Amino acid sequence: MNGTDKIFNIIKKNKGYITAKEVDHAGIARRLLSKLAADGRISKTTRGIYVLPQSFEDEIYFVQYRFKKGVFSHSTALYLHSLTDRTPYQFTMTFPFGYNVNSVKKSKIIAKVASEKFYDLGIVKVKTNFGNIVNAYDIEKTLCDILRSNSGEDIQIVNQALKRYISSKHKDIGKLMKYAKFLRVAPKVSAYLEALL
Repeated sequence: MNGTDKIFNIIKKNKGYITAKEVDHAGIARRLLSKLAADGRISKTTRGIYVLPQSFEDEIYFVQYRFKKGVFSHSTALYLHSLTDRTPYQFTMTFPFGYNVNSVKKSKIIAKVASEKFYDLGIVKVKTNFGNIVNAYDIEKTLCDILRSNSGEDIQIVNQALKRYISSKHKDIGKLMKYAKFLRVAPKVSAYLEALL
């Protein structure tokens, strides 16, 4: 099997994309990616990621691939957890304190920074609409973050998310209140819960 065949096998396995790192691990010369892109057989989407021209691009996954330390948060996490129907206009990611977010902001991503104790709290793996795995905050942390930051999230989105959360069989009010106390938003969370329950 030649390098081109190997590349297309990986692309098929990945549902339409390949990374430069995967090419390295397979022992294929990276220049073959550039040649296939020049021939129009694949397209470069962002640094280190190539897709089939006809495939749908999983932007959320590509952003995660590029910014590995980022955790999807706020409205983007609500979207990933199906707590809102509104596709984010801009993705929001949270990074650990000290991370240089200049390249993140240049990529038109809303970058939040958190101290280690807040950054690490509630990170989970979630699937994108295309079935790829990315890092996001769990539902309870996301709701607390939105209420904590006065982030300018649309009040309708917040209300819709809280209503969906309350009616979900996966809700964990105990965890929500534990996070709310830790993140110092317990009064806000309690007020919302009293209004909705």
